[in-house]
Amino acid sequence: MLDVATPIALTTRKLSLAYDSHLIIQGLDLAINQGEITTLVGPNGCGKSTLLRGMARLLKPQGGTVYLEGEAIAHLPTKELAKRLGILPQSPPAPEGLTVRELVAQGRYPHQNWLQQWSKQDELKVEEAIATTDLHQFANRPLDSLSGGQRQRAWIAMALAQDTEILLLDEPTTYLDLAHQIEVLDLLHWLNREAGRTIVMVLHDLNLACRYSHRLIALRDGKLLAQGRPQAIVTEELVRQVFGLESRIIADPVTGTPLCVPVSRHLK
Repeated sequence: MLDVATPIALTTRKLSLAYDSHLIIQGLDLAINQGEITTLVGPNGCGKSTLLRGMARLLKPQGGTVYLEGEAIAHLPTKELAKRLGILPQSPPAPEGLTVRELVAQGRYPHQNWLQQWSKQDELKVEEAIATTDLHQFANRPLDSLSGGQRQRAWIAMALAQDTEILLLDEPTTYLDLAHQIEVLDLLHWLNREAGRTIVMVLHDLNLACRYSHRLIALRDGKLLAQGRPQAIVTEELVRQVFGLESRIIADPVTGTPLCVPVSRHLK
């Protein structure tokens, strides 16, 4: 159950999403708490990325509605939505030769118009984003010259420069080694704790999702199986239902959050 006193950032009501005639998300009702990290988990193809796109208005619903702080996002002007909600797709492409600073500056486009082009405020937000993500030494380097973790921080910096209340991130740790995964997730945790950003992300690693999230949303076949605090919902039965996997759930020795240990039939 949602805490009564917790403000809601995003809500879906009977949301259905499809590609062509193939229905992916079916009649989904959920709420994203303001000021928390919420992570979507589930097997490949269950609809996690589709749901994220639907919540960002990148995919028109087949049915139902997405609300941003009580307002239907379908009715919000594009620039207003972009000032309040930012999305970072999985492995986004960047023009060849684009520097980190040039990429981060693209996050300021929603704040500009034909009357007001680049401003001191834009410059300040870009520099703040670069500083927050610890990219000063890389600011003038081409994006494609950086390591995977550094590139991902640059994309996050662009989203920060957009200066939105809510960040949606689709698999921000994809293709990163473990050290760089932790680097990116630590940054997102800091942004949530210190800057109060509401973060919704897709992660494949259930254990990292439990460690870094206030709440999880577990999906399978486009349907909601469970949502809530990791300690409240992550059980061996849930892992079996969501992933079709036998496991043992123990306490993470570092954080005390649920730790899923897979059970292999061949290694017993």
